[in-house]
Amino acid sequence: MPPQLLTGPWRTVARVLTEVFQPPVVVLVLLLTSPAIEPGFPGTMWFGFIAAMFVCVLPLAYVLVMVKLGRITDHHVSDRRQRPALLLMTLGSVLVGLLMLHLLSGPVSVTVMVIALIGGIGVLAVVSAFWKMSGHASALAAASVISVMMFGPEWLPLLLLVPAVGWSRLVLRAHTLAQVIAGSLFGGLVIAGLWWLLRVWML
Repeated sequence: MPPQLLTGPWRTVARVLTEVFQPPVVVLVLLLTSPAIEPGFPGTMWFGFIAAMFVCVLPLAYVLVMVKLGRITDHHVSDRRQRPALLLMTLGSVLVGLLMLHLLSGPVSVTVMVIALIGGIGVLAVVSAFWKMSGHASALAAASVISVMMFGPEWLPLLLLVPAVGWSRLVLRAHTLAQVIAGSLFGGLVIAGLWWLLRVWML
């Protein structure tokens, strides 16, 4: 990476992209918009809020508390060794959210989204034990591809955000190029593909 990209305004842009498109925020927006494809929308929107609470809000709150206590380095969990335990906790929270959606007869769109995310979080937890695949790239790629499948080709420009955020992770030296590419492919192909298969199967 050229040294000039690591300082000054480029670094500021990279930090903004990293913060705005961090995984909890991206997944939160995805969960809140997922009920929009249901016939009962906007009446079904509150199911998206329930899912977002267990998938995003509670795990993020836990991370912030752990950062405050000095147990975790930062809210992006830059230390790979701290990721597996956090991801397993997140997985537990997501499973509770999925159970609640089941008990409340939540819409298929939200349930499918949560199950796909469970699969993604599980794989990331395993991989993080020995390699720091980019969670930013994974979450954004999955969200972008799923949004296109949900709402149509006019949403294709969202895919441009994936290399932009990947670039920000490289500039901030949070990941290698291989980790960013792997995260993008994992999110865009595996998580989004799982979402599509589950939706076809459950409809």
